[in-house]
Amino acid sequence: MSHVTTAVVLAAGLGTRMLPATKAIPKEMLPIVDRPLIQYCVEEALAAGITTIVFVVASGKESILEHFRAGARVETAIRETGNEALADSLAGIAHRAAFHAVYQERQLGIAHAVNCARQYVEGQPFALMFPDDVILGPRSCVGQIIGAYQATLGSVIAVEQVADADVPQYGIVDPVDGENPARLRGVVEKPQLADAPSRLGIVGRYVLSGTIFEHIDRIPPGKNGELQITDALESQIAAGETVSAYRFDGTRYDTGRPLGYIVANVAAALEREDLAAPLSTRLNTLLTGGR
Repeated sequence: MSHVTTAVVLAAGLGTRMLPATKAIPKEMLPIVDRPLIQYCVEEALAAGITTIVFVVASGKESILEHFRAGARVETAIRETGNEALADSLAGIAHRAAFHAVYQERQLGIAHAVNCARQYVEGQPFALMFPDDVILGPRSCVGQIIGAYQATLGSVIAVEQVADADVPQYGIVDPVDGENPARLRGVVEKPQLADAPSRLGIVGRYVLSGTIFEHIDRIPPGKNGELQITDALESQIAAGETVSAYRFDGTRYDTGRPLGYIVANVAAALEREDLAAPLSTRLNTLLTGGR
């Protein structure tokens, strides 16, 4: 059995839903409490046993790479003040995995972004992660998806139940039964409610099997010349390969939108012993009209 040891983390998007905050700052570097949201994604991967992380970035997002580099400017400056403990805490994550970066110069779809990382993952299963989706819970979400891959030996998509009103915003899966993981008959990209085969929407965590690039090579470009990963997964299904959906344990926050970003900050803060009580008090005051 091929073990999943590599994660591809997509971080090349423009972050238009969070403008103007993301005009000069990568959306992935926006803080959730006191950590950039992409660090939550990386820590989730590390908790799942991932040892190699490949960032797909765009020009102007070099701060992401700097954040995960040992000996970065801030760390060096702190060491010079004699605060070795703080410097070590900043450097620690850089030593827990091998980090690589590839550039996606044009936004041509998720499958195109995955193809940019091909040199690092071709021929092996790998995790695909979207930092916009911050998933909080006692168990690594991508770790759960890796477990489902090991049970099915085919591509696995993380899914969650979505509200009827939100169905047209999601890729929706068509499972053959109610098992978990559930083998899929197909995937429908952003259907109207009446055409949706289920209410299970795709979340930004996958494990893609080693044949995925064969299928990316087969699919034609869609709207705006983009290559979509859902089309490649459909190609796997059509070829008789196993593709499954997995309903994970945890709570997902869409930090790519202002409301989801705010709620994620509050939820993450409430999980911290040093912040939960004072934040709860402050929130109660605000909600009752105080200041």
